[in-house]
Amino acid sequence: MRENDEIRWRDGRCPVPNLGTTRRSSLQNMEEIGRKHPIHLDVHDRRDAPIIVFLTVCTKDRKAILASSESQALLIAAWGTAKMWRVGRYVIMPDHVHLFCAPAESETQPLLQWVKYWKSVAARTWTNPVESPIWQRHFWDTQLRRSESYDQKWQYVVANPVRAGLVARSEDW
Repeated sequence: MRENDEIRWRDGRCPVPNLGTTRRSSLQNMEEIGRKHPIHLDVHDRRDAPIIVFLTVCTKDRKAILASSESQALLIAAWGTAKMWRVGRYVIMPDHVHLFCAPAESETQPLLQWVKYWKSVAARTWTNPVESPIWQRHFWDTQLRRSESYDQKWQYVVANPVRAGLVARSEDW
């Protein structure tokens, strides 16, 4: 089972209690369209632990349009204008981006709005309009719970260019 796969009982019910009607209807909608989309849960403050969110954002139809220095500079500039969240480590692949982010302030904008904002900024300033639309509608997000989780995710991210066959060593990306 993959990390984002949903766990269900044999009778098809979801074993997670108190999902609420919003999340249940989202799950039903995902099943109806035949594709799983992420449910962006609220970011929770945990006592004495920093809030770190791991994001994966893909290009529309997984077009390999991010593998240029211009597109990378454009993304970094878009993150810089979206000041409610700060971007830490990241890896930009040809068709998707992995990044770690954290709220810039204690009272912060929801993650969904922040991602929509910087995706919009990047799309408006994109150098090659023929490549539009730039982004997939959805993204994957996971709030990290422990430093071990961060280390595991970072190792996954760093090894991504090697797994994709783009470089022989991750340091070369």
